[in-house]
Amino acid sequence: MSDHVSAAASGHFRIGGELPVVRLGYGAMQITGDGVWGWPEDREGAIAVLRRAVELGVTFIDTADSYGPTVSEELIAEALRPYADDLVIATKAGLVRTGPGEWIPVGHPAYLRQQAELSLRRLGVEALDLFQLHRVDPAFPLEDQVGELKKLQEEGKVRHIGLSEVSLGQLQEAREVAEIATVQNLFNLVKRDAEPLLDYCDAEGIGFIPWFPLATGELAGADGPLAQASRDHGAEPSQLALAWLLRRSPVVLPIPGTKTVAHLETNVAAAGIELSDEEYAALDAVR
Repeated sequence: MSDHVSAAASGHFRIGGELPVVRLGYGAMQITGDGVWGWPEDREGAIAVLRRAVELGVTFIDTADSYGPTVSEELIAEALRPYADDLVIATKAGLVRTGPGEWIPVGHPAYLRQQAELSLRRLGVEALDLFQLHRVDPAFPLEDQVGELKKLQEEGKVRHIGLSEVSLGQLQEAREVAEIATVQNLFNLVKRDAEPLLDYCDAEGIGFIPWFPLATGELAGADGPLAQASRDHGAEPSQLALAWLLRRSPVVLPIPGTKTVAHLETNVAAAGIELSDEEYAALDAVR
């Protein structure tokens, strides 16, 4: 499998029915320091990964204000401005950081607005292509949290609204307040609790962004559940896991993240894998 397959081979999806992206994207959480905290040890390496992603045809980059915090957004701006016309940058707000590996939901509407304004400033854009509520904060009504994102959208500061780690009921409730373009939940070959949510998104044309699409390496180990299939197919286990996600539904937008160019190229090459019906069924049976 070539390391230089274009991500465009994964196909395209229109966020909110109008904003086109290449389906295989890049998740920019891992370009920060340990514990998603502070600057990476290899800052130039992180910038190289971002630039290489775009060279390989990636047009969808997912980040968040809390990655670093602020570090991921700042690196994206440093590496990629002026942005390509077809580049879509999604960010999130709703989690605060009190230290490495610590994440606390804060959904106060005024806080969400502040973070949107700061993301606009850091990314250097006039509008956020996709602004996602990172977590629903139980301390505030969901309608107030989504309602603030709706106000930002009406003001032209947000193009599309997304949700992260929500239940089907929460998604349906949020849709009473605003148009929801995407949902981002944990989902991969061995973690499929969100399957009913994905089926709903598929039926409704809502983009589904699976985070941890490779289960942080669990699927890709030499003795992992994909080992035999990868030997039979002549591809890396991680590539097959991504190919399965892409085949699972046309609304799925995988965003594998990495700190290295070599790993990025391996991930993007998964866009060129076409699973047969038999191969897909065999992977689908992995649990």
